Amino acid sequence: MMNKIFLLLAAVSFTLISFGQEEHSKIEKKVASVQLKDMEGNAVNTAELGFDGPVIISFWATWCSPCKRELNTIHDLYIDWQDETGVNLVAVSIDDERTKNSVPVYVNGRGWEYLVLLDPNGDFKRAMGVNNVPHTFLLDKDGNVVYSHNNYAPGDEDELYDHLLELVAE
Repeated sequence: MMNKIFLLLAAVSFTLISFGQEEHSKIEKKVASVQLKDMEGNAVNTAELGFDGPVIISFWATWCSPCKRELNTIHDLYIDWQDETGVNLVAVSIDDERTKNSVPVYVNGRGWEYLVLLDPNGDFKRAMGVNNVPHTFLLDKDGNVVYSHNNYAPGDEDELYDHLLELVAE
């Protein structure tokens, strides 16, 4: 009798775990739809960014050194990437109410030409399953997540670029 109960519990657990993983992967396949604001205070729906080509979404914060290293490195390559692939980058700041006023100061000081969105409540961050920053997603032109990377080490931008090239070659 104990063996039957154990087998039944194991089967139910396996089914629930499998179902949960399947649902999780479905969520990650498409960019989440969340209302955020850009640095000028304009509302932007994250699922309707309006770009014709691939999109890189990079979650970052002003207090995150690896985030700033990644976005500053990409900044140096961004014009070439745009010319070759038509990619657009969206930098999503997760700075909260205490630090979000530092975002425009930092962005303007660095001359970033990205669309910068503010996610002070972490709504988009949660919807995309981001636990820590930096976290970078590559989306195809239809808003499907085709690549995701967490953290940053020098050279990660090359891997991102390789995935970008693969995407536009399809």
